[in-house]
Amino acid sequence: MRDAPDSGTGRGGRFTRSGGRFLPGGGPMPRGPRYRGVRRVAAIALGVAIVGFTGGVLVIWDRYETIAAHLPSVKSLKDYQPPTVSRIYAGDDRLMAELAAERRIYVPIMAIPDRVKNAFVAAEDQHFYTHRGIDPLAILRAEMFNLTRPEGRRPIGASTITQQVARNMVLDSNALTIERKIEEAMLAIRIEQTLSKDKILEIYLNGIYLGGRAYGVAAAAQTFFNKTLDQLTDAEAATLAALPKSPSNYDPFRHPEAAVARRNWVLGRMLEIGALTPDAARAAEAEPLVPHNKERFGPLPNSEWFGSEVRRQLIEKYGETIATRSGLEVHTSLDPALQNEATRILREGLMTYDRSHGGWRGAVGHVTLPSHSTTDDAWVAALQAAKPPAGMLDRWRLGVILSPAAGKIGWIEGGEPRTGTLLGADAGWMRLFRYPHAGDLVLIEPQADGGVAIRQIPQVEGALVTMDVRTGRVLAMVGGWSFRDSQFNRATQALRQPGSSFKPFVYLAAMEKGVPPSEKFDDGPVSYGDWHPKNYEKDNWGPTTLHDALRESRNLVTIRLAAYLGMKAVADMAVKAGLVEKMPHVLPAALGAVETTVMREAAAYASIAAGGHIVVPSLIDTVQDREGTVIWKQPGLTLGTMMQPPAAEIHLDAPPAVPPAVAAAQPAPGAPPLTPVVAPAAPAVPPAGSIEVPEIKDDRPHMASEDSTFQIVTMMQDVIARGTGTLAGQGIDREIAGKTGTSQDFHDAWFAGFSPDLVTVVWVGFDQPQSLGKNEDGGRIAGPIWNKMMKVALASRPKLSFRAPPDMVLARYSTGRLMAVDAFKPDQVPGMSIALHGFGAGTEALTAADTGAENISDTETDMAEAPAAQSSPGISAAPGAASGRPPPAQTGDIGVGGLY
Repeated sequence: MRDAPDSGTGRGGRFTRSGGRFLPGGGPMPRGPRYRGVRRVAAIALGVAIVGFTGGVLVIWDRYETIAAHLPSVKSLKDYQPPTVSRIYAGDDRLMAELAAERRIYVPIMAIPDRVKNAFVAAEDQHFYTHRGIDPLAILRAEMFNLTRPEGRRPIGASTITQQVARNMVLDSNALTIERKIEEAMLAIRIEQTLSKDKILEIYLNGIYLGGRAYGVAAAAQTFFNKTLDQLTDAEAATLAALPKSPSNYDPFRHPEAAVARRNWVLGRMLEIGALTPDAARAAEAEPLVPHNKERFGPLPNSEWFGSEVRRQLIEKYGETIATRSGLEVHTSLDPALQNEATRILREGLMTYDRSHGGWRGAVGHVTLPSHSTTDDAWVAALQAAKPPAGMLDRWRLGVILSPAAGKIGWIEGGEPRTGTLLGADAGWMRLFRYPHAGDLVLIEPQADGGVAIRQIPQVEGALVTMDVRTGRVLAMVGGWSFRDSQFNRATQALRQPGSSFKPFVYLAAMEKGVPPSEKFDDGPVSYGDWHPKNYEKDNWGPTTLHDALRESRNLVTIRLAAYLGMKAVADMAVKAGLVEKMPHVLPAALGAVETTVMREAAAYASIAAGGHIVVPSLIDTVQDREGTVIWKQPGLTLGTMMQPPAAEIHLDAPPAVPPAVAAAQPAPGAPPLTPVVAPAAPAVPPAGSIEVPEIKDDRPHMASEDSTFQIVTMMQDVIARGTGTLAGQGIDREIAGKTGTSQDFHDAWFAGFSPDLVTVVWVGFDQPQSLGKNEDGGRIAGPIWNKMMKVALASRPKLSFRAPPDMVLARYSTGRLMAVDAFKPDQVPGMSIALHGFGAGTEALTAADTGAENISDTETDMAEAPAAQSSPGISAAPGAASGRPPPAQTGDIGVGGLY
């Protein structure tokens, strides 16, 4: 048997049994590489992969560098200050109003309770205290869910609290692009490297939006539960922590069931991280969800005019962003009690005028009452659907006339129907002008005795300002009948003619020129071209002292005095006082044919009462930033010290020393002897026992000397005591001074006056200027309102006297019409009048062209028959109303000006 061959031959060699290959000579052939093609492909693929990976890394690195280079800085978060509410406080530190587009309260992390912090960490980022800005496990878990999520389910996110801070506070974007998510992650890592965990959590909890216009946990606690953070329960804290996912879907008010479900989920997460015990978690889950809505804070009652002006000034000073978003603390001069009284008194005055100068103007609406109904249901439903007019006062009610013959009226009080009977006088007053019908809607005021008084919104308007004489702090300001009806502020925005209330500044200019109060000017007829000015009473007194002329508001003396001084001197005085910005140099302007506001006139009169210091009205005392640093305060007054002598008894019955000027003075023939009264002079060196006490130093500029202003004050005291302002002074046992004002054809009624410490100005008129009525002047219309306001304002203040400058002499003398007391300067002879180059010298040389008289009617209050006037320079156009009723067209004429 032949053995099987274990090898064979072939071309090129022999092969062994095992497959080995040998060369022809018998030696083994070299072994070639196995799977050469596979390895070649693998090598190529590997090379491509390396190149691709390297290129990808380079691209990614380049993109990273590009993104990193354009990332915003996170350093600003170190001093992060979110937009917060600016608050305005009244003079008694009560919160008066808030300025904010968002409801936000910033609370330091130390003041945020642990239960609140734990609730948000459990709901939003369980690994907050361990990760470095991003949570890889959370990202992986979210991606796995999103890949397998059922159809219709929303994808979940994996943003950490730090990423949310980066997105909301730095990037300020919710875009879902890959690039934006990369930026967010990179910023989160940087934030973690820059800030502590507590600071990051503080920024988050104060900046997160939680619905209901509430930003941050403190604002949300007030919005949804009317609680502070430390008052929240575990369940309430979990309810807040449920909101970031979707504030609208988990709103406790609109979606209570969804809110409870999400709250319980948060409680479960708090249990997982150990923030709650099982018992506490179960108790919190069983707690009912009872939200308590906190109404947005509104302004203090009757402070809307004041608060609106403060807001305007803040925006003008700092811009709207800082004023409403930087957490300013604004302390104002408003006296809330005085403001309430000012509002009441002005409204009563307007109602009194409206009632006495017109009748009932009819119903404010009408509803149909079914004749067959015997229940209250029909009229109650109709009345509830009716909208009351905007100008209706809070204490008034909208009523419906049920029986005109019986005077039966129905209204709703506290949600319950009420009925009552009209007062007899009111029913007769209504029927005198218009007969009411069943179903008529009327304004009523229920009375304590069960009766019902009829009310109506006056068509006449008014304004009132009360301010501190020395500081200019505005204590009360009323800009009209109703802020809800019209936000146009007639105290600061309405330009009206002041009439004779301008005259004291003409006489002050004369005092500055050295003209004494006893100087006489001719009160006789005078004409300039077609202008024939007259006195209010249409009579003439002949030579008249300035004292009597101001006391009785004599137009002709005022014109001659202005002509003697020159209108430039008068205009300069009015501009320095702040009464007007500019003024035409024409004689009729001396009668008040210019335009000013109630606020400007109050400041100008305060400047007289303050001894000539220019008083700038101020509503804002100080402005503080959110750190409490004072960034603004009213300039002009500073605190210093003075030496106060020991108390000494002043003997008023001791005869004063008679200065040389008085000794040389001789009384007029037939007049009683002069009675000088000399103010005591301050000692040059403080006497022994004096002590150092605080003193307010006044660095404000002067519009006039203290001597001249004291002379005007003394003259204006007699205006109230025995002149045109007697109604304003009735029943006031204080030293007061003031002046009436009535503009053309009785369009404007003014009374401006002051005590040594308070000034009040009242204006009454129609928005669309029209006559208040024949002889309805400032003394009759505005004077009684001023009287009531000053009685209230002075009731709680000590009695003060006007301070006489040390070198002034008070002397009693005869003016020729009565005995008067005036103040005289050292170089003046009390009670004497000398010829100033003739009475009113220079008057005769003036013509109509020099005076602007062709634009002026005959008298201050009787200008209705004036010919068409031409526009005169120097009369500033009224600004348009920022809100409320728009002002009527402005003519700019001197004679018919005073519009706004």
